[in-house]
Amino acid sequence: MKFSKDFMIGAATAAHQVEGNNTHSDYWLMEKLPHTSFAEPSGIACDHYNRYEEDIKMLAEAGLNAYRFSIEWARIEPEENKFDENEVQHYRDVIACCRKYGVEPVVTLHHFTSPAWLIRKGGWEAESTVEDFRKYTRYIIGKLGSELRFVCTINEANMGLQLAAIAKRFRMMAEQAAKMNAKKAEGSVQVGMNFEKMMENMKFAAMENAQTFGTPDPKIFVSSRTEDGDILVMKAHMAAKEEIKKQFPDMKVGLTLSFHDLQALEGGEAFRDAAWNEELLHYLPYIKDDDFLGVQNYTRTLYGPQGQLPAPQGAKLTQMDYEFYPEALEHVLRKVHEEFKGDLIVTENGVAVSDDKDRVNFIERALTGVKACLEDGLPVKGYFYWSLMDNFEWQKGYSQTFGLVAVNRETMERTPKESLAYLGSFRG
Repeated sequence: MKFSKDFMIGAATAAHQVEGNNTHSDYWLMEKLPHTSFAEPSGIACDHYNRYEEDIKMLAEAGLNAYRFSIEWARIEPEENKFDENEVQHYRDVIACCRKYGVEPVVTLHHFTSPAWLIRKGGWEAESTVEDFRKYTRYIIGKLGSELRFVCTINEANMGLQLAAIAKRFRMMAEQAAKMNAKKAEGSVQVGMNFEKMMENMKFAAMENAQTFGTPDPKIFVSSRTEDGDILVMKAHMAAKEEIKKQFPDMKVGLTLSFHDLQALEGGEAFRDAAWNEELLHYLPYIKDDDFLGVQNYTRTLYGPQGQLPAPQGAKLTQMDYEFYPEALEHVLRKVHEEFKGDLIVTENGVAVSDDKDRVNFIERALTGVKACLEDGLPVKGYFYWSLMDNFEWQKGYSQTFGLVAVNRETMERTPKESLAYLGSFRG
């Protein structure tokens, strides 16, 4: 099975998870709090900041033709209104390196982490963030836009609402039972969260956050979001898109959303429909004219008459405690296409497993679904596996192995897994 020559077959990373030493970001500070919910600090991560050429070359030599990565706002604007030209040059070099090896760079302007100063101003619930993001976008696109064709403004713009729903469910379950199973809650969100530790640390966290950010409840991007905050993210996206199109009218611009394959058993239809409205439908007025939508999917979610259900009895689970279900991607692409009529790019799809044979199996089944969508005329333009290398999975630290490439935590030596070349073999 091969895809056409112009179809992007790639892998994805996010700056904070691979670069290392992201010292001006909110996450860097949170990881170092005495009662942090992070299993470990990011530190030098995968040292991708210094080893990007080795990594991009390895990706290209395996047959991949595209690389999705993020530009770190906290590096570009470490202090409000102070831009770092040296860091701009770094990302200019990364883009040039992609071109050197025949790899299409697909850039994300915001992937979860924010400058610490932004959070001290109110973060992702403050109206001022819309203009702050516009200003950052204007600056960085002015510097790098001539070298780019695809830009994702914001990664998983709907993550805050998904976390809010989980937090609400988590609190209800905690009230109903003296001890709840935090593992199951963690397995229902497509980001590395550590709810058990968060609950234990709550009383300490408020005080430490107040000392670090000036508020006991900092509104980072990956916080439980209010309805106003949810729309604020859309306003930030629209402001950024406007700035990009002013300078580069032909640039392909979109955002990415986290999608579950929502499936209802008898009696669960209302819960499924409410979740679909939350994941996509209410965003449509803000994104309907975007050039593409980044589709990010890892698993399915089942609903019964009482609401969300756990994975079926005996189902294979990933390291992230959600169901191993690669068929979810095809279902999500078809469902999204019913509502969003622009191009679709699979900006993330992957699996955290210890056995790479399972990863190969996951990729084969996921791409079979993508191929079926293309044969039915869906405008899918690319597939990016998450992730290029084993990296820092947020609160879960380095315990989750999503990568096509293993990274020795002591020496930083890279070892490609069989799945890397396997993914490359689909390229036309």
